[in-house]
Amino acid sequence: MKREKKKIGLTTKILLGLVIGFIFGCGLYFVPSGFLKDTLMVDGLLYLMGEVFLRAIKMLVVPLVFVSIVNGAANIGDIKKLGRIGGRTLSFYIVTTAIAISLALGMASIIDPGQNFDLSAAVETEVEIGESLPLVDVLLDMVPENPIAAMTNGNMLQIIVFALLIGVALSALGKKTKYVTDLFAQLNELMMKIVGYVMLLAPIGVFALISRTFASEGLGAIGPLIKYFGTVILVLIMHAFLTYGSILKLFTGLNITTFIRKFFPAISVGFSTASSSGTLPVSLEVAEKNLGISKNVSSFTLPLGATINMDGTAIMQGVATIFIAQVYGIELTFSQLLTVIITATLASIGTAGVPGVGLIMLSMVLQSINIPVEGIGLIMGIDRLLDMTRTAVNIVGDSVCTLIVAKKEGEFDESKFRQKENNFNGVAASNLDYQ
Repeated sequence: MKREKKKIGLTTKILLGLVIGFIFGCGLYFVPSGFLKDTLMVDGLLYLMGEVFLRAIKMLVVPLVFVSIVNGAANIGDIKKLGRIGGRTLSFYIVTTAIAISLALGMASIIDPGQNFDLSAAVETEVEIGESLPLVDVLLDMVPENPIAAMTNGNMLQIIVFALLIGVALSALGKKTKYVTDLFAQLNELMMKIVGYVMLLAPIGVFALISRTFASEGLGAIGPLIKYFGTVILVLIMHAFLTYGSILKLFTGLNITTFIRKFFPAISVGFSTASSSGTLPVSLEVAEKNLGISKNVSSFTLPLGATINMDGTAIMQGVATIFIAQVYGIELTFSQLLTVIITATLASIGTAGVPGVGLIMLSMVLQSINIPVEGIGLIMGIDRLLDMTRTAVNIVGDSVCTLIVAKKEGEFDESKFRQKENNFNGVAASNLDYQ
């Protein structure tokens, strides 16, 4: 009897793309600049493959967020339940962000990444930071004057508010708007199907994006900032496994290692794209198919998390604040460190939807304790590599929160979560045969 050949699943393909892309990119870094490296490979084939995947993902973000939130809010039915889910989600995001920044400040104070750093040897970079909006303006800006314009401009907070209002209204009207509610349910299925098709490009897209990053930056991009880089990476790993792991175990009894392994397709896309919003279509699909989370919960909590939950960015801010302060020889007091924690936690919500959010948030933090904003120029060179890692941590936090909320609301299918690995190698295997 002929033995059936086992096919490679999507998760394995993405992992291979990640590893091969890293090796290929590092090798390409040492190729002399010229037509072959720059024109043909870095700015040619790799750029084309990576950009096609990125654009395909970004194409789905606005319609998917709008449809999924309307569908989720409409299907929850009970307005009190929706308020309960929202309260738990916001509480989780705010508390974990405060923990993240505190952990970063603590570890950075122990490691001292900015000690003995020669400021004169650092490349002076002119830093241009967009102005952050006052909190009152941010709150006002959440309400769209023109919902169509909000969708055109990709203003996620406005889209979420408008979609939530429609979903709540559909839920309140019940049978009167059954056909409209059914339409949004069908549109949601349609979007998930399109996500499945786009995910076929994921291994190639991840390979191209990783290759291009390391072909341009190389490992030498870390250079003299290796101590700062290493501190941020260490705290990101600690937060992912210790903070999220402890909370996940406490509220659900589940293991963080198993969670990360099953959530890996979304993590890999988040790492390669460095975009929480861009990863959202994949996160929603993986949350339902691999983790067993109901759409009713994930369609609300994940888009909200992609907009306001920035634990990874908060960690970068904490380490960067200590690093820049030490470089300039500034001793930070306890009250200043407390100010950093409060400012960074509020900024994670207050700067949502603003381009360049990481640098804007960091500039706000530095200004709050009178540290020169020009210090941001010292870390800009390696920020792309760190941005990839902290985005991965951000989306892990979004999904841990979603799983906990789903568990508390009885919207979690634990049997899916506990399925063996060979049953989840393909994202949305029920929709599309990737295996």
